[in-house]
Amino acid sequence: MQSEDLLKQIRFIKEIDKIKYILRRTKLFNSDRPENDAEHSWHLAMMTIVLAGHSDTPVDVLKVLKMVLIHDIVEIDAGDTFIYDTQKSHTNTDNETIAAKRIFGLLPDEQTKELFAIWQEFEEGQSNEAKFAKTMDRLEPLLQNTSNNGGTWREFDVDYNKVYEKKKVIRESSASLWSYAEKLINESVDKGILKKKETN
Repeated sequence: MQSEDLLKQIRFIKEIDKIKYILRRTKLFNSDRPENDAEHSWHLAMMTIVLAGHSDTPVDVLKVLKMVLIHDIVEIDAGDTFIYDTQKSHTNTDNETIAAKRIFGLLPDEQTKELFAIWQEFEEGQSNEAKFAKTMDRLEPLLQNTSNNGGTWREFDVDYNKVYEKKKVIRESSASLWSYAEKLINESVDKGILKKKETN
């Protein structure tokens, strides 16, 4: 007879397969196919492994990996939140908290508590691990849009100021990655794939 904990874990594993069907606005590198949340989370995990040495402060890499792998699981219920949406954001929706409680609640109690706490820590963005995880989350779409001739910036008429405002969180965890990101943003303006509005 299977243990109750194992059955709960298998149920969770089956449930999170749905993340593969959640499409993001951002497209794959050099492609017009939308990225799904599972691909996004996997890519952030690989970026974390490769780029962890660029963090300005020591981070628990395993914890960052957990953050980037689970941070968008709530979108199974709540749907994708576009970073440049002016109405809905990750900081003003109760739907994501309700989703986190339901989905992580499928697990045995200890794992429910652990993953919910890690998800909350990521959302709050205060710990070194959360800051680095958010850096990964901001850097990947920047790389994608620069590979796609402006990508979602052009598709949704997103200008330089909006991009800069959303991406500057990168500098909170890594001076070297921010230097690289800022250079990419400015080069995108020079190339004409990111609009910079004239100021009077």
